[in-house]
Amino acid sequence: MATRIGTPGRVKGDVLHDGFLRHRNFRWAKIATILSVVLIAAYMLIDVTPRHNGGSWYGYILGTLGALQILWLTALGVRKRAMTRGRWSLKAWTSAHVYLGLSLIVVGTLHTGFQFGWNVHTLAYGLMMLVILSGLFGMVAYATIPVALSSNREEMTQPQMIEALRAIDRQLHDAAQPLDQAMAGAVRQSLDQDPFGGGLIRRLSGRYPDCATRAAQVAVRKETAYRPRIGDDPLEKVDALLVRKEAILARLRRHLQLKAMLEIWLYIHVPITFAFIAALSAHIFSVFFYW
Repeated sequence: MATRIGTPGRVKGDVLHDGFLRHRNFRWAKIATILSVVLIAAYMLIDVTPRHNGGSWYGYILGTLGALQILWLTALGVRKRAMTRGRWSLKAWTSAHVYLGLSLIVVGTLHTGFQFGWNVHTLAYGLMMLVILSGLFGMVAYATIPVALSSNREEMTQPQMIEALRAIDRQLHDAAQPLDQAMAGAVRQSLDQDPFGGGLIRRLSGRYPDCATRAAQVAVRKETAYRPRIGDDPLEKVDALLVRKEAILARLRRHLQLKAMLEIWLYIHVPITFAFIAALSAHIFSVFFYW
């Protein structure tokens, strides 16, 4: 969640999720870039016979470096449990996690010597790339979605939005009492339906084609389209309440969609990480077993 504007000690418009990317003026981005440049230069300057590969002495150095990076990167989950400040604050650790994780693209690719095949070694490399790509999505999500969440809420919390929806439903229930059976039934369907049902896929898409509130509003509009307005028309009151309900529903659904987008990548990133560690273990074991 974005830090509110005006929080002491934080520049206006700055947010925590931007902070870990820009930590200490992109210190870890610079370190990762220097590391990558040095490794690429060494790869180009060092002559390995017959060609670079994971089994050469330089390949072993790169493999060891990559394995150590991976072990350190996987420790972020443990580190999150300790909120501390200073050189190794969670923000600093996360910044290092992001940029050193990106540098693994260079380390891992150079370690392979650009030799790929249908084997556990290439499987480990492919899974590593998937982990990095899913991590990139998570980085973008944490840098952008909290701002969108804050903007969508407009100073309201999720419980407050839900309570506002319930208040409108209570008013709709009372306002629909004078309506005929058909119109009252349409409003009742809006009241009875779970407006957020449909599972994770629907929540992520933000599309609810069977929304009973929208259907009730369409039915009411058809009924009032060709009849003169009267002073205290219960259909007009119901129509106004349905408009308000649809607006708060749209905001709540957008809120849930953004939260799902913020969380869903972990359900991909974490399992792929475990699969990668398993493939990496098999890769290391096979290398030393046949060495």
